[in-house]
Amino acid sequence: MIPVPVVVCVVGGWCVLYLTDTLIKSSRSLKNRYETWLSASGVTLSPFHIRWQTGLFNRLFARCARLHPQLLHLWFGAGMVFGVVSMFGSVALLTRTLLQTLSRMSSDTPEGSHEQVLQVVVPGVNLPVGQLAYFFFAILISGVVHEFGHGVAALREQVRLNGFGMFIFVIYPGAFVDLFTTHLNLISPVQQLRIFCAGVWHNFVLGVAALCFLFLLPVFLFPFYYSGVGALVTEVMEDSPASGPRGLFVGDLVWGLEDCAVRGVADWHSCIVQLAHNPQTGYCIPASSLQLTWAAGRAFKRLDGTVECCSNNSLTDICFSYSGNHGSKQFSCLPARRTMEDAPTCHTNADCRAAPSSALCVTPSLENQTRLVRVHHPPEKDMLFLGYPSHLRFSVSLSDFVPRLGFLRLDLPVVMETFCKYLVSLSGALAVVNAVPCFALDGQWMLTSFLDATLTSLLPERSRRELLGFFILLAGSALLAANVALGLWMVTAR
Repeated sequence: MIPVPVVVCVVGGWCVLYLTDTLIKSSRSLKNRYETWLSASGVTLSPFHIRWQTGLFNRLFARCARLHPQLLHLWFGAGMVFGVVSMFGSVALLTRTLLQTLSRMSSDTPEGSHEQVLQVVVPGVNLPVGQLAYFFFAILISGVVHEFGHGVAALREQVRLNGFGMFIFVIYPGAFVDLFTTHLNLISPVQQLRIFCAGVWHNFVLGVAALCFLFLLPVFLFPFYYSGVGALVTEVMEDSPASGPRGLFVGDLVWGLEDCAVRGVADWHSCIVQLAHNPQTGYCIPASSLQLTWAAGRAFKRLDGTVECCSNNSLTDICFSYSGNHGSKQFSCLPARRTMEDAPTCHTNADCRAAPSSALCVTPSLENQTRLVRVHHPPEKDMLFLGYPSHLRFSVSLSDFVPRLGFLRLDLPVVMETFCKYLVSLSGALAVVNAVPCFALDGQWMLTSFLDATLTSLLPERSRRELLGFFILLAGSALLAANVALGLWMVTAR
């Protein structure tokens, strides 16, 4: 479900804004000056929608449209080809996404069993509140670049640009260009197609550029940050299993989880998955330090069948199991840190042959899916984590990059990396969605121009082409609406 505080804040904020606008307009002394200011500044306000339009950037658009005419002709020609291909490709992609969603709904497939290319994003539900700034800035930049493509392409085709603007609808920001419709209707269908396809083309280019920057980020940051030596802790959640006096701290460099080496964030995640799926690691301990506790009556079985032999509720002692001389299972309550500190890992007694002659392999006797893990972060002593490995993953934020100079921010590479990921995904999604032949989207005008450019000889009458386009747009709109509705239901019904 969508969090109630998010709904209250959004609805309440818009109600206050609209009520203030209504009160000012109802005031005799302020109404004229207020409406004059709105008209001069290009601001328009309506329920859950605020819009701003200006002509300040018209010269910038015109200057860009005059740069290298031949190069721009090739550029927007390539955009036209991409737009036509993406128009058909978006329909195939949405059809596949819809079938995947229906399959998950009918078979109760686990959410993580397969990834969907397109997903509905709801702030506060499947978008962390702490990353809202990334989301809004990325979608705003994607929208500005999208409309910039339309504006430059239109001026290049001798279509007048009335102005450029931005808006906020509910919580989603966006941008737009206002083109002179009369000029737009006078040019050929191919020219129109170049203009209408320029938006999705520029979104695609922006996504590719952000993706390249993401891959080359280590090269760009090399003079200031180095990588490949571990995972740097940039944030530790309060009251999490990784916090505390003997936990992890911001600035620690994690080198490994048990015997799994960590050279970066990807290794950290793979090691956690490996530890979660593999049996609990054991430790080679001298037999002389083991004290049998099963016979003393202190051990008992848990509901899941595992054994607990430390009945004093100690926060430092853990029950360990091991195989005795005759192969029988025995248990001993031992202090965890002293037992595991610098102890070689093992899985059977045979793995402890290299240890002192009387060493045995002892394994923590824990509940199912629970693990005891040593987190190596020298020069500090190992952190001992007891719990579900997935909790360790979400308790700590890490970075691949270690600053070379003390004044550099630890989280700057993470901020850049996260923003690039949002820019790639949102700019790509904007390209896909706008290319769908759907009412009120770029796909509607792309389809109309495409039909006029290709079917004029087969269907000379414009009314027949419009009728064909209407049915295609109706199907595309239904396909997009079904994806949004089912995707929103799947997200909010968790």
